[in-house]
Amino acid sequence: MLRDRRPLLVIPLAALIAIAPLILRGCSCGHDFDFHLISWFEAARQLGHGIYPRWAETPAWNAGEPRFIFYPPLSWLLGAALGLLMPWTWTPIAFTWIALTGAGLSLYYTARSFVPANAALLAGAIYLANPYMLYTAYERTAYGELLAAVWLPLALHAALRPRITIPSIAAPVALLWLTNAPAAVMGCYAMALVIVIRLLVSENRQQIAFKAIAGALLGLGLTGFYLLPAAYERKFVQIHFALIPGLRPWDNFLFQHTTDPEHDAVLHTASVVAVVLTGLTALAFIYVFATRHKETAEDTPSEQQGKDQRAGILAVLSLAILFLLTPLSAPIWHSLPELRFLQFPWRFLAVVGAIFGFALALALSQVRLRTRAMVLLCTTVFVLPGHRAFRQYCDSEDTVVERLAVFRSANPGTDPTDEYTPAEADNDLANHQNPGYWLSRNFADAAPQSSVPGPAPRSLSLSPAAPTWLILNLRNYPAWHITRNGSPVGARLSRRDGLIAIALPPGPAKIEIRYALMTDQKLGYLSSALSIFLFIALILYDHRKPRAA
Repeated sequence: MLRDRRPLLVIPLAALIAIAPLILRGCSCGHDFDFHLISWFEAARQLGHGIYPRWAETPAWNAGEPRFIFYPPLSWLLGAALGLLMPWTWTPIAFTWIALTGAGLSLYYTARSFVPANAALLAGAIYLANPYMLYTAYERTAYGELLAAVWLPLALHAALRPRITIPSIAAPVALLWLTNAPAAVMGCYAMALVIVIRLLVSENRQQIAFKAIAGALLGLGLTGFYLLPAAYERKFVQIHFALIPGLRPWDNFLFQHTTDPEHDAVLHTASVVAVVLTGLTALAFIYVFATRHKETAEDTPSEQQGKDQRAGILAVLSLAILFLLTPLSAPIWHSLPELRFLQFPWRFLAVVGAIFGFALALALSQVRLRTRAMVLLCTTVFVLPGHRAFRQYCDSEDTVVERLAVFRSANPGTDPTDEYTPAEADNDLANHQNPGYWLSRNFADAAPQSSVPGPAPRSLSLSPAAPTWLILNLRNYPAWHITRNGSPVGARLSRRDGLIAIALPPGPAKIEIRYALMTDQKLGYLSSALSIFLFIALILYDHRKPRAA
């Protein structure tokens, strides 16, 4: 499999065709474009100073938010790294190309284990250009979810492979959680359903169940440095804003209507994509089952039986996902843990896209193919209508150049993210013109009118003549460690706008502010370290263990 070099040339070329409209006409300013762009700017600036990002400074008009605690690190680390290596105007385009290339190669190498190379290659190219992938890349610009498409074929393959191992389950679970939380929830539930189906038809149930559960737990342990703080510190932010009316799963079933026309337009587009993708998947499965008795020279009876079982499990998984997109599934969305945080049921189309890739590979395995021309043709056939339907044009103030200029200037910061806002803060009271700090007789006083906006400095030398309040343009959060003249400041008030207020007595005051690791974050690092050691040990053990014939 690894000797075939064609995928390393053909798949990147197919991804290049998929992003050609971006190269020729510039970035697509989709729904999440600004959020990810600001995250990349923030992360690149902090990484450039040798700081691993945890707090984003510019959101909430420079008062900041713990964005990097809650948003998985792989996508913003990749975006920041690209921004440090190339012009920022290229970064979103390069990110999209890398994600699509990775997705195509992932589908190819997983499908190659059960279909011929040509079928896997063409399926990989079509997977990276399927309608939901293009919708995610162009209209939504949901870069985290786009990058997670690289790991979804690995997740399904790990649950489907004849010999399940703990590391093979742990790796995609960890990679999904470190890339995009909604994709991780979808991927884990999809893997769980595949395992349950296998338990119903398999003889070695205990072994499959043990390895699947142990692998999932090990995968979660590997992500401990991110996942444990993100889970524990949710109580310190207003995470409930992720589930306000309009953003709940039961408000977003296919072709549903709300009181918001713009929301309904997005939902209608996603619904059409769902119909097209599920239709293509159904056609692939129909062909697979219609030709299942067709003899091939390459397949032994056991291999054909494995293909049939794999196709049957994937078909059941597709039907289950289709059910989740309809109002009949509302009780499931209300009851299953963490499922509601997907917000939009149609996000499961990311999993359907991977299922479509596998089903297409199985269907194409019955056909003689000349792949190189077919790859280019099929990718183009999918990309042209996808670009026309999904590309979002940029207003002058939304371009990468303009956003970067504003970020680097003395500016009032950027919008807050409601669900990452510290618990006691009210975003409606946030002031765009707050300076980094000011002194006041009353801790609730607003900033002086003539102040220059900016974030709170991390070090201050003051000498008030009378008792006063120091108000920092910094959102209150438990991780902030503040000292005065070397002694911790134990009492600090949080105003209604969420800013920190500290009482200062008369006299010199050296104020130091730093973001400190809390106990949950230290435990997370310990969990990851121990899990990495166990993961490596299990891989070495599996390699030394004799393989069954």
